[in-house]
Amino acid sequence: MELVRTATDAGVATLTLDSPANRNALSALLMRELLDALGTALTDPEVRAVVISHTGPVFCSGADLKETAAARETGKIPAELLADVLAAIWEFPKPVLARIAGPARAGGLGLVAAADIAVCVREATFAFSEVRLGVIPAVISATVLPRLAPRAAAEYYLTGDVFDGARAAEIGLVTAAVDADALDSTVTAYTNALVRGGPLALAGTKQLLRRPPADNIRADLADLSARSSGYFRSEEGREGVAAFREKRPASWVPVTHDASAR
Repeated sequence: MELVRTATDAGVATLTLDSPANRNALSALLMRELLDALGTALTDPEVRAVVISHTGPVFCSGADLKETAAARETGKIPAELLADVLAAIWEFPKPVLARIAGPARAGGLGLVAAADIAVCVREATFAFSEVRLGVIPAVISATVLPRLAPRAAAEYYLTGDVFDGARAAEIGLVTAAVDADALDSTVTAYTNALVRGGPLALAGTKQLLRRPPADNIRADLADLSARSSGYFRSEEGREGVAAFREKRPASWVPVTHDASAR
């Protein structure tokens, strides 16, 4: 039985966590299937953006604790695979959006933070519950801490307290918290916008968003100027400018989005 289902439509691949019996816990099998699905989406030129969604009432409950307990005897904890999953999402050259219709805990928050855009329902709840289990939120910190306000990170990392969707948006964990009946339309609005961007430009913009701080402003500006010039001179850049001037959709916009792009 597949634990991650994939469906592609109009340039968007939706990867659905489908293990509701254990609240979409991060078992080794689920994580391997998620990595495989990401790999397929990466190499598919028709896929312009990825949505990570879920079945059941819970987005992701974090590590599969039963599996983790059993694996202690072997010396390899399944949660170690989470590092590969988070890196794959964080470094993915195509935009990734997380659709969160229910609670997320611990490692599940790492998935949320790794996505470029995250939309949740207001009623969704979140918690960094690690300290209450006698462990620390180590691996997920690579994606979570760049998102969170420092005071909020200290508060929720140390207390393990639960907070809601509105608070998640306030502290930067998610992009937006919406009413449940507006979740899918909000996700669609984002994906409609994302697929209008040039594929290479989107990948380059994601690199900009991940750039480390520069030591020297002039060297930084020289690098950025060179990047800008390269994109303007590229085939994609030339097509984008021409499409704008001719008031038509660019060649990379999926056909189903042509009308709305005008």
